[in-house]
Amino acid sequence: MDETRLERLEILAAEQERTIEEMSAQLAEQWREIERLRGRLDLLTRRFQALEEQAIPSAPVTKPPHW
Repeated sequence: MDETRLERLEILAAEQERTIEEMSAQLAEQWREIERLRGRLDLLTRRFQALEEQAIPSAPVTKPPHW
C-alpha cells in the first residue's frame, strides 16, 4: 500500500515537473514574441508620426475675416 502511494506521488511529481518545464518554455517564447511585436509597434508608431507631421500643413497666422 505504501509503495503504491509513493509510486503515485513520484509519478505525479514527475508529471508536474514536465508540465512546469513546458509552461516555462511557452512563457519564454511568448515573451520573445511580445518583445518582437513591441519593436515593430515602436517602429510603426515612429513612421506614422513622421507621416502625420508631413501631412499636416502649417497653418498661417492670419486674422479671422471678421476682424
